[in-house]
Amino acid sequence: MPTSDTITTIDQLQELFGSVGEASLRKEANFIPAVYRRWIEASPFVVLATSGPEGLDASPRGDPAGFVVVENERSLLLPERRGNNRIDSLRNILTDSRVGLLFFIPGVGETLRVNGRATISTDRALLDRLAVEGKPPQCVIRIAVEAAFFQCARAMQRSGLWSNTTRPAGVPSAGEMLQALTSGGIDGEQYDQALPARQSTSLY
Repeated sequence: MPTSDTITTIDQLQELFGSVGEASLRKEANFIPAVYRRWIEASPFVVLATSGPEGLDASPRGDPAGFVVVENERSLLLPERRGNNRIDSLRNILTDSRVGLLFFIPGVGETLRVNGRATISTDRALLDRLAVEGKPPQCVIRIAVEAAFFQCARAMQRSGLWSNTTRPAGVPSAGEMLQALTSGGIDGEQYDQALPARQSTSLY
């Protein structure tokens, strides 16, 4: 149940945060301007957000910088490479085409956000165009751009995201997490020992 300190209306939100600055409004476009294209082509990492009947999904995508192709100012191409085969994002797209992309560039504080509508393609020409090391993606997500704008660097500055290049103490490894989640059914130490070799031979 909402309480007296629960925000429930847009007016309450507006009163809490105040008006939007001019720059925050003017930085948004309904296409990919040339300056945003430069950003996308320099990015090696993006988070893809989707929504479907079973809930929300936000998952990482990464490749050498420029792997998300600006097909034209209103269309992006995102290769879908091998992974864990859960295909949560792709399942969602089939029922709700709305997607959000958040582009990162290592060492840079700003991020770039793109919202749009997605379709999934297995067009052979597209697959061949986006091949890496001679291996094409399994499919290509084509995003029809509806909005694009950059996000300021405050979140990165607050978090110090790019200031630490080593794994912080106490952060569990993939093996530790799997061992805990399976009540010991998966040996975490063995999993971690085998993981680097498995990853190096299965990137593409």
